[in-house]
Amino acid sequence: MRVLVTGAGGQLGRELCAMDGVSVEVIGLDRSGLDVTDLAQCREAIAAYRPDAVIHAAAYTAVDRAEEEPDEAFRVNTAGTRNMALAAQEGHAKFCYISTDYVFDGRASAPYNEYDAPNPLNMYGKSKLAGERLAQSLSDRWFVVRTSWVYGAHGANFVKKMLRLGAKRGRVRVVADQTGSPTWAKDLAVFLLALVSTEAYGIYHAANAGHCSWYEFAKAIFEEKGMRVEVVPCTTGEFPRPARRPTYSVLDGAAVRYNGLPAMRHWREALREFLREWRA
Repeated sequence: MRVLVTGAGGQLGRELCAMDGVSVEVIGLDRSGLDVTDLAQCREAIAAYRPDAVIHAAAYTAVDRAEEEPDEAFRVNTAGTRNMALAAQEGHAKFCYISTDYVFDGRASAPYNEYDAPNPLNMYGKSKLAGERLAQSLSDRWFVVRTSWVYGAHGANFVKKMLRLGAKRGRVRVVADQTGSPTWAKDLAVFLLALVSTEAYGIYHAANAGHCSWYEFAKAIFEEKGMRVEVVPCTTGEFPRPARRPTYSVLDGAAVRYNGLPAMRHWREALREFLREWRA
């Protein structure tokens, strides 16, 4: 199977490209190789590589900056998704769009399943939800995969930030009233390649199992790393950001279960392996 990955320079895209092998050929295009906001370039890429599936990981992910420049967020996350979905449809390729837990408002008291109604609180979430709808309307073989709190070996993320701050200061303040599911990009990449080999189209929630607050996540990072760092809990109100975040955005992967796909392991186990592998 030949899979074209957009956003190949990002932390998820790079993990997907690292899995190029015998059973799947992964072709990665980063921003310099494919501008997804250009429909002609999207069509040319599909025509040149003739993929069986497209995993559309290219995205505008600057959540706070999106409040100041919503046009750019929608240009990439919405119009860019329209372009890739249309090009994939014309090229008879499956289309897999990577979305986010930020399409939800966080008012739930139990994990969100795939059919709970989205209600994003910020421009980033709104632009990603609009991308979901275009993917579903323009492709007749689509997957929408919502994930959350992604970290990995490449790019900036919460795990790297905590390790850097912990080593520098020995004390960090972390929000304790936002709850979600940390997800290792490598585990997500494995799931995505398994998913696009099927014809079980639809919406999926894909995150490492279990949940925690950012505060609990930070404590686990230092514990697994063996670092003596004081983690001080604080509230969202004490750490204001331009974009509102959902208080509770835990994802329940019901579609993963009833389609017989492999469940992702617990977030703590994934974190432990990531830190071992990254250190090595």
